[in-house]
Amino acid sequence: MQIQRDFYLQQLIDGKQNGLIKIITGIRRCGKSYLLFTLFYQYLKNSGVTEDHIIKIALDDIESADLRDPLALYKYIKAKMVDDDLYYILLDEVQLVARFEEVLNSLLRIDNADVYVTGSNSKFLSSDIITEFRGRGDEIRLYPLSLSEYCEGTGLKPYEAWKDYYTYGGLPHVLTLETEKKKLDYLSNLFESVYLLDILERHRVKNKSEFEDLVRIVASGIGAPTNTAKLSNTFKSVKKVAISYNTIDKYLGYMQDAFIIEKATRFDIKGKKYIGSLAKYYFTDMGLRNAVLGLRQQEESHIMENVIYNELRRRGCKVDVGIMEQRYVSKDGKWQRKQLEVDFVVNEGSQKYYIQSALAMPDEEKRKQEMASLLRIGDSFKKIIIVKDDIKPWTDENGILTMGLMDFLMGDTKDLNI
Repeated sequence: MQIQRDFYLQQLIDGKQNGLIKIITGIRRCGKSYLLFTLFYQYLKNSGVTEDHIIKIALDDIESADLRDPLALYKYIKAKMVDDDLYYILLDEVQLVARFEEVLNSLLRIDNADVYVTGSNSKFLSSDIITEFRGRGDEIRLYPLSLSEYCEGTGLKPYEAWKDYYTYGGLPHVLTLETEKKKLDYLSNLFESVYLLDILERHRVKNKSEFEDLVRIVASGIGAPTNTAKLSNTFKSVKKVAISYNTIDKYLGYMQDAFIIEKATRFDIKGKKYIGSLAKYYFTDMGLRNAVLGLRQQEESHIMENVIYNELRRRGCKVDVGIMEQRYVSKDGKWQRKQLEVDFVVNEGSQKYYIQSALAMPDEEKRKQEMASLLRIGDSFKKIIIVKDDIKPWTDENGILTMGLMDFLMGDTKDLNI
C-alpha cells in the first residue's frame, strides 16, 4: 500500500532552497517518516538528484546511535558534502540528538545545504519550533489520512469507506489491520503507550487519572462549546473531584501541543473580534477519539462536524467558530437577544467562507434553522451548508450553496468553487 500524500509532498517541493529548515510536524504515527524518506526521497531521485547528494539519516536507527551526539552528526554531514553542489539533508527523529537546535542552526549557515527534518511530539512540539526557529523554520503540519487518501489506500468508494473512516480514523497503520478488534487494540495501545506516556513524562504530570478523565470528557464533547470553568464543574459533578481552572488549561495545552486535539475559538462575525472564553475542541484523529471512549457516543452529527473541521485544517485553512447576535421581540413584547452559531468561519489566504454542518435537512423547518445565522451575515463571502446526503450542489436565491459531504471531502476548495 502506497498513498501518495500529494498535498504534503507539494509543500516540501515548494519549500526547496527557500533558506529555511523544513520541519514536518504532526501527531505520532501519522506518516512523517514515510513522507520524508519515501515520497520526498523518491521525488528527488526522479528529479535527477544523485544519491550521494541526498544525506538521509534515521536517527532512531541503532546504526545511527553515534550520530545522536551533536558534534558527531554535524561533522558526519560536513564530511559527506565534498563539492559545492546542492545537498539535501533529510533527518528523521532529530529530537533524539542532544542540542539538536544548535546542529540545525549550524546547517542553516551552509550555503549548499537544504535541510528537512521530522520530530516526534514528545520533545519536538509545535510550541518548541516557534521558540527555537522563529523566522528560520518552515513548518509543514501533517494530519492523519483524509477520506480521499483513505479511499486511495483501501480502494473503497467514499460512501463505502465513510463508516470505517469515522470509526477507526486515518492513522495509516489502521488500514493494514483486518478486524475491528485489531484496529481498536492498536488505537487504544497507541494512545496509552505513546501519546499519553509522552505527555505525562514530558510535563511531569503526577495525576494520570485526572488527565485521562479530562481526555475522555473532551472526547465526549467534540463540537460543543466549553471552557475551563465548564470542565471544572464537570469534574465536580461527575467525577466528584475538584480540579483548578489553571490545571485544566495546562492539560488542554499539553493535548494541543501533542496534536491530539485542536481548539477553535469563537469569533463575533458582526463585530469582527474574538469573544469570551468558550471554544470548541476537535480531535485530530477520530479513531483515537473513539478508542478513548471505547466506541461509545458515536453521534454521527458531531463526528461529521469534527471530520469537516479536520479537512479544512488539512487544506491549510484557519478555522474559527462564528457567532451572530439575533434581536427579536418576545411574546410579552420585550426585546430579547440570543446568539446564533456558524459552525465554521474559514479563512484561506485572502478568501473567507462560512460553513454549516448539517447531518440532514429533512424538511423546510430544519433548513431554515441551519440558514438562520448565515442569512444574518452582512458580507458577500461564500456561505455553505454541508449535508451528508448525496446531492447535486445547488445555490438558492440567497446565494447559499448546499452540497453533499462526499463532494466536499473528496474535492478541494478550487474544485468546489469555494
